[in-house]
Amino acid sequence: MFYLQTFKKMNKKRNFLTLLVAFSMVTFFTACNDDDDDDMPTTTTTESTTIVDVAKENNFTILVSALERVDLDAVLMGEGPFTVFAPTDEAFASLLTELDIDGLDKVDDATLKEILLNHVVSGKVTSDMLSAGYVSTMASGPQDTKISALVDLTDGVMINNRAKVATPDVMASNGVIHVVNKVITIPNSVDAALANPSFSILVAALTRDDLTTDFVATLSAEGPFTIFAPTDKAFMDLLAGNMDWNELSDIPVSVLESVLKYHVVAGDNVESTEITDGMMPETFEGSTITINNTDGVKITDANGDVATVQIPNVQTSNGIIHAIDRVIIPQL
Repeated sequence: MFYLQTFKKMNKKRNFLTLLVAFSMVTFFTACNDDDDDDMPTTTTTESTTIVDVAKENNFTILVSALERVDLDAVLMGEGPFTVFAPTDEAFASLLTELDIDGLDKVDDATLKEILLNHVVSGKVTSDMLSAGYVSTMASGPQDTKISALVDLTDGVMINNRAKVATPDVMASNGVIHVVNKVITIPNSVDAALANPSFSILVAALTRDDLTTDFVATLSAEGPFTIFAPTDKAFMDLLAGNMDWNELSDIPVSVLESVLKYHVVAGDNVESTEITDGMMPETFEGSTITINNTDGVKITDANGDVATVQIPNVQTSNGIIHAIDRVIIPQL
């Protein structure tokens, strides 16, 4: 059930940890980048050793040390199979610079464990099985849901618009390693929207400089939040449907704030499978929406217009995002 809370109860702020990537439908199967680096392991690594053994043999010193510190080495020496996006030592060094800390010992064990698990996908997914789309990692979000990671194939293989696969298909007896050049940190809901090309207008709306609500700070708070996020096309349809609005800046600030708040429910992390017909959660705007799940997840706004969830269950560290095909409007 949704807990009908407002953002006034959500005042704990969090910093951005990372950028995310483009938003597209979940599938994790097609082609991968094969740009090898001379310092990286090759795709001919033997399958007679586990993922941890392969990491040790190929000088992933910091990764192995981190796995051992939080007892994940035993997990990745297990039967599996696993797919691991393995950061190089240079990738970890870059993360320390990014976070402005002088060692991984400054990162607590619980946080480090989740970051490492964010590099692990259940099952063996080789390069010929990769495709653009979201996949669940083994890292945990609110209510023990699994964090979503995005694979983008626009220019090689990118994970969360952050880590590029430098060497794919390093085989092990219990799975496969794809070497990446960045550590894949765990995004919050704002990070997900900021890095998502399909949400560029939503991001522009959330960060418009005349708003009285700091949406970035609010949606970076602890949460959890359930966010119904309109795609760029949904916003373009909204603008096209009003003869007085040609671009985002034409929408009066009071209207825009109310509309943005109407897309957020605070206090719960609601997956699509938890939605039942007739749910009427209170939004951040203060009024309710009606949600049904008879033929896909559909949201009916105060004007009787219906938005359909196109991509459900994009899980972040502080909430869940459902992409919708229409901007929903409260009673203005």
